[in-house]
Amino acid sequence: MRHEHSLDALNFFLADVRQGLGPYLAIYLLTERHWAEDQIGFVMTIATVCGLIVQTPAGALTDSSHAKRAIIVTAALVVTGASILLPFLSSFVLVAGSQAAADAAAAFFGPAIAAITLGLMGPRAFTRRVGRNESFNHAGNAAAAAVAGFGAWKYGPVIVFYLIAAMALLSIVSVLTIKSEAIDYDRARGLKYGPSASREKPSGLSVLMSSRGLLIFCLCCVIFHLANAAMLPLVGQKLALQDKNQGTALMSGCIVAAQIVMVPMAILVGHKADNWGRKPLFLAGLAILSLRGFLYPLSDDRFWLFAVQSLDGVGAGLYGALFPLIVADLTRGTGHFNLAQGAVMTAQGIGASLSTSLAGLVVVHAGYSAAFLVLAGIAACGFLLYFFGMPETRYFDTAAPGVTAKRALIP
Repeated sequence: MRHEHSLDALNFFLADVRQGLGPYLAIYLLTERHWAEDQIGFVMTIATVCGLIVQTPAGALTDSSHAKRAIIVTAALVVTGASILLPFLSSFVLVAGSQAAADAAAAFFGPAIAAITLGLMGPRAFTRRVGRNESFNHAGNAAAAAVAGFGAWKYGPVIVFYLIAAMALLSIVSVLTIKSEAIDYDRARGLKYGPSASREKPSGLSVLMSSRGLLIFCLCCVIFHLANAAMLPLVGQKLALQDKNQGTALMSGCIVAAQIVMVPMAILVGHKADNWGRKPLFLAGLAILSLRGFLYPLSDDRFWLFAVQSLDGVGAGLYGALFPLIVADLTRGTGHFNLAQGAVMTAQGIGASLSTSLAGLVVVHAGYSAAFLVLAGIAACGFLLYFFGMPETRYFDTAAPGVTAKRALIP
């Protein structure tokens, strides 16, 4: 139980740290430093690209290292340093370098948390624990967004940097309460063990390139983020065009509401993904994403946009909790669970990066409604690909006692 509570605290405090400064950085550089928009865009692009480059090696290092707690501690210290130093940095090179280091460090959090969770809990309890991880993650995001919003209103945008640094330090305390000897390191990387386990381990490249299921899942993740990443920024732009004074407040409300909705979705995955299987829940996430895109153009009313954006909590909540489960299913016994996670995260990051560019082009040439419909169509294509191309991945032997066993089709 102590380790359960440690994982709860770790996921809660790392929630906002994993996301990075993001829009807070853009607001700070624009309003406090008076940087030009192109300079701000370059800084954020450099940071994003560095995070993407490091993501796959981060997964490989997490697989090979027994110092998984140290990985989180080191990454959290880098993020803390980058956040505390930023208000004292003035040159473009130093600001871009600090954010590149922070995004590169943040790439280690996802694989390391998943590895520690699997190593502590084992495959039978992994589904339940991942759902609980995600619920605390979303609760942490909601709490951090609320505190950041109030703090920025009271003390200015710079307070956000110190908030992220404080949460990073608290995450270090949380992970150090987990005993290293309690983590089974073969289990943490997805290796089979026992008398029937094969001692031959496939290469990382072989795992990534030869698994049809993993390649299809990777493509579906790219499609999900290609469709999803631009929706919130587009909603924010529409709200700001209606009322510049209330646009930021409503935007914060959208984020908090979606994060709150994600909590029960993560709990649902934790309790039902072994019984119902992964496929129907993942399809539901893609269907909700597509539905959002079709609903946005029906009205420009701010409360309608707010309500539709809240559905992001359903789609993204299901996706976030299912992601490590499906990757674990598809890489079980290979010893490259975290490498595969990193590779898929890299691919989905590329999809997210392309999403805003694609949506911006459509908005310029055809308007906001057309952009939402294009994104909805992309999500619908992802739904069809997963429905027809991806079998159920759940291993029934990872199910908790009492779960109805169904034959799993593993690609």
